[in-house]
Amino acid sequence: MYGIYARIFSMAKKAVIIYGAPGAGKGTQANLLSWAKGFTHFDTGKYLEQLVNDPNQRTDPVIKREGKLFDAGKLLTPSWVLSIVKEKTQEIAKANFSIVYSGSPRTLYEAFGDKNESGLIEVLERAYGKENIFVVLLKVRPNSSIFRNSNRKVCSACATAILYNDTTHRHTICPICGAKLRTRTLDDPKVIKVRLKEYEKRTKPILAELKKKGYKILEIDGEALPFQVHEDIKRKLKI
Repeated sequence: MYGIYARIFSMAKKAVIIYGAPGAGKGTQANLLSWAKGFTHFDTGKYLEQLVNDPNQRTDPVIKREGKLFDAGKLLTPSWVLSIVKEKTQEIAKANFSIVYSGSPRTLYEAFGDKNESGLIEVLERAYGKENIFVVLLKVRPNSSIFRNSNRKVCSACATAILYNDTTHRHTICPICGAKLRTRTLDDPKVIKVRLKEYEKRTKPILAELKKKGYKILEIDGEALPFQVHEDIKRKLKI
């Protein structure tokens, strides 16, 4: 066990950003890097979902505003998201952990900021060094995205996502902790279409800007089985 941790901490810290349309498998692949290679998966989507659904903050006007956006499948207010993500990222970097994001940053502002506010990419460059930042793009067809999301259920306790829910086996219980599964408001087919448009309009342009800044986008076929995608990612990252 000591040998595993020794290897993890002896490696240069890395920051990996996994992009892809809704349902591309970003969270699954980030979790696999976390479990297999010692990365800290900062799941910003899950973290923000917990914030906007926190019963103790229902009366907070900011939380109410963001909650309405979340339930409609729209991206949350970038300035609010950026302040939260930057703070947590700096905490993880100071703890000397490699970090992996699943779909974050989601807007140009969150990624690059403006003249008054530094974006997440600048924060990562200071914390990890540009040479240790990697961008992965999981490519899936729109029909696959809609199918995966509309058939997905999420654990009500540990938030584990069940990959699919076919006609012969309707999953009702989480295989990890045994709690009941639920369908997220985000996974309604109508909301998924909104999320796909949001991704194309507001998130995908980040990739073009990253290329301009000298980053290589590592493209991966996201249609394959998760373990195969994981192997491809490891090869591309050379880990």
